Amino acid sequence: MEVVIVPDAKAGGELIAEAMAKLLGRKPGALLGVATGSTPLPVYEALAAKVRSGAVDVGQARIAQLDEYVGLPADHPESYRSVLRREVLEPLGIGMEQFTGPDGTAEDVQGACEAYDKALSDAGGVDLQLLGIGTDGHIGFNEPCSSLASRTRIKTLTEQTRIDNARFFDGDIDQVPHHVITQGIGTILEARHLVLLATGEGKADAVAATVEGPIAAVCPASALQLHPHATVVVDEAAASKLKLADYFRHTYANKPEWQGI
Repeated sequence: MEVVIVPDAKAGGELIAEAMAKLLGRKPGALLGVATGSTPLPVYEALAAKVRSGAVDVGQARIAQLDEYVGLPADHPESYRSVLRREVLEPLGIGMEQFTGPDGTAEDVQGACEAYDKALSDAGGVDLQLLGIGTDGHIGFNEPCSSLASRTRIKTLTEQTRIDNARFFDGDIDQVPHHVITQGIGTILEARHLVLLATGEGKADAVAATVEGPIAAVCPASALQLHPHATVVVDEAAASKLKLADYFRHTYANKPEWQGI
């Protein structure tokens, strides 16, 4: 696992956007896995700026969703499909025909989960999956003690998660769905390149457990240690609990420029 410590969220966004741009230069039809939340916004903003400047062409790029609420109509403003359309697809000028995600409205939810796993495989697999991390080490909606071999499946949201997400639903927790579809950890690990972005002191313990702790289901993100190409990009605050921070700084500073992340 490579750890890159950057000054702030903007620098992290630019670094990851550059990696996406280089990937699309090599493989114009690459499948990019994206996440929702505030953490990845600097990545999308930096990539959109590259598109506007002509530095990268996303005409053939494809976008894949990490997770989705169960029961929300696809056109609901807070469905993750709608959020990604606003925050990723429209700023990049990518149409919905280049987007794939799980069907959170399906009557057969388990069938929808299996269908999405198959869709990702049929699409040739995810080339680069962008991830955030929770303060408890969760990735996607794989909460602590999720199976490290899990596939796309339905998960029940904790009460705290529903309370946290109520701010997106006019502060009304009763509007927040109880269930989500999420790519499982085993599904996530099949992406060719995993890039986790974490910013802020509140993520420091989770980052330390992910990078330097044992591989354990209690910290789902620690499964990234099993991946042959996993990059963890953190700002100084999120890196504050890393015992090997100086080592990570040294290795990245002396890395061949052509290698990228």
